[in-house]
Amino acid sequence: MSQAFIFDPISHPVLGVDSHLPPVPKERLNVGFIRRQFEQGIPFTPEVFGDYARLGPNKETTEAVRASVLFAIVSRPDPTLLLTLRSPTLKKHSGQISFAGGRLDVEDPSDTHAALREAHEEIGLAPTYVEVLGELSKYLTGTGYIVTPVVGLVDPSMKLTLNPHEVTETFEVPLEFLMNPSHHRRHAREFQGSRREWFSMPYRLDGQDRFIWGATAGMIRNFYHFLMSV
Repeated sequence: MSQAFIFDPISHPVLGVDSHLPPVPKERLNVGFIRRQFEQGIPFTPEVFGDYARLGPNKETTEAVRASVLFAIVSRPDPTLLLTLRSPTLKKHSGQISFAGGRLDVEDPSDTHAALREAHEEIGLAPTYVEVLGELSKYLTGTGYIVTPVVGLVDPSMKLTLNPHEVTETFEVPLEFLMNPSHHRRHAREFQGSRREWFSMPYRLDGQDRFIWGATAGMIRNFYHFLMSV
């Protein structure tokens, strides 16, 4: 998300809520089903390609900077998604909810390695606690990053130590909540000659509102389609 795109996403008008779409069935919201989806290589069509392209790529990606994030599903009886609250002192995306992750270093041999490395650096999540399942479709941000979401199952006994310069908090959101489109809100705005469309998925935890939106919400939306694919 570009820093030039200055507005308040929380108060931005809601164009619609996708309550007409079915939630992911309960029998699919478990670690076993998610693992089998990746093992069987179930094909699916992502809905969100990037910040300025919902249904397909519409801008050049060859010069985009490679990055990856850890789409961390905590292996509880009712699985949750592990999210981070970024430090308010960061130059980009400060104070936003995101996945642990970042750009690839020259030493990273793969997107998976980068996602695990970044998760360890940002929140102290050791790779030994993560079972990598596979990758979702790439996401192109308006700031010029092509992001690979690496899906991993995280042992709930994980030990976390946050890097306060990057992350101020981690929290978990039930997959059952996120995989229900009645919680998916649509937004749009014209910006610098392009129409930007995005989702938000507000969630209330411990009396506080957690506003999930933008690239993070777009990747979650694509995971919804992945779980609904047969």
